[in-house]
Amino acid sequence: MHRVLILGAGKIGALISGLLAESGSYRVHLADVDGAAAESVVRAHGTGNLASFALDASLPGPLAKHLAEHPVDAVISSLPYYCNVGVAEAARKAGIHYFDLTEDVEVTRAVRTIAVGATEAFVPQCGLAPGFISIAAAELITHFDTLRAVKLRVGALPQHPNNVLKYSLTWSTDGLINEYGNPCQAISDGRLIDVAPLEGLEEIELDGTLYEAFNTSGGLGSLAETHGQHIESMNYKTIRYPGHCEQMRLLMNDLKLNHDRGTLKRVLENAVPQTLQDVVIIYAAVTGTQDGQLREENYVNKVYPQVIANRLWSAIQVTTAAGITAVVDLVLEKKGRYQGFVAQEQFRLPEILANRFGRFFAPGGTKNVSGEVVVAGKTGHQRRKKAVNA
Repeated sequence: MHRVLILGAGKIGALISGLLAESGSYRVHLADVDGAAAESVVRAHGTGNLASFALDASLPGPLAKHLAEHPVDAVISSLPYYCNVGVAEAARKAGIHYFDLTEDVEVTRAVRTIAVGATEAFVPQCGLAPGFISIAAAELITHFDTLRAVKLRVGALPQHPNNVLKYSLTWSTDGLINEYGNPCQAISDGRLIDVAPLEGLEEIELDGTLYEAFNTSGGLGSLAETHGQHIESMNYKTIRYPGHCEQMRLLMNDLKLNHDRGTLKRVLENAVPQTLQDVVIIYAAVTGTQDGQLREENYVNKVYPQVIANRLWSAIQVTTAAGITAVVDLVLEKKGRYQGFVAQEQFRLPEILANRFGRFFAPGGTKNVSGEVVVAGKTGHQRRKKAVNA
């Protein structure tokens, strides 16, 4: 069995740990600075392959000590992005594989440097965007003789928006602010450039519903580096309901809260509720030539909340956890195939979708599942005890 340490027992780490442990192929250690939080996840999953630990992974000494006392094959960081460099350094010293969910460009550059010469795989950006969206776009790119444009669009949205932001907090507030506030990368006229976040506003219509999309940081991952020299334009934008971007510009730019992110985090977490009733929209479009003709191909998918291990998980939890667990599974099952720094686009989409964890991206879901579980009153305190059958 593969041995894995997961750092962080939050929204995503809780599902990652359950998926791996309940597969029967992994012995999982789940560590969190709040040992009680990790233990509550272990109790909720109720599997003998999952153990909890209290560990402050932001401190190099305790993390190194834990890895020495509890050897593993890989470490998965579901910690805030600013903790990941230290975790990657600890993984390199311990001689184990490393995976994270970061969208932060500077963190990814640091991980690339740490990975130089490593025989183990160092795989950052394993979430949804960057992550799965890069894999989907890279697969479409292989279908073309020459490339003109690549568009990546992803959004995690409430199914039933009812506030002025038309948004609910579905994942890390720190990560959200980081995406909205940091410079973004794009390719324009064949050149890699920096563009401003919350700019490049456009309308996009999918299945008869109108959305907006705008620049956010990190979603492009390393795809521009890999394919940028062969393309005229490439960009990543986040999908939201119309009007959201204008409100975030007010908060971050006009009220200067991009320079006071602690206050912005408190405002958002106090005013914007969390929800399990969300929907994830994944849209990749590639334009180029095939047999001398200009053509476009698209990958479009909507993923809804799903019941896994008798518990309702939001769509952003499902897609993020499915993306990283599928990648982890491929790396550990195919020994020696992946070494050093590994970009997301090195994984093939058919392999991800065929993987036992990647199957959660299968299309065809609806919002009915989450609606029924919520109406039944089974979602409010899922972590306090092992959930009853849904």
